[in-house]
Amino acid sequence: MQNSVLEGEISDANYTKLTMELNKIINNEEDSVIIYNLRTTKYSTRQILGHERASTSTII
Repeated sequence: MQNSVLEGEISDANYTKLTMELNKIINNEEDSVIIYNLRTTKYSTRQILGHERASTSTII
């Protein structure tokens, strides 16, 4: 198991391309990629690609 965190800014077009490419290479039954979109400190969204694992409600 590998847990990695990457942070950066990305355009809408590159975000779409990134998620499409990730969906091509991950195993949807075993792999999990979670993308957090942090627009402000009060507003965020979360997109899960692949298999959702146990609770990820705690972010350190």
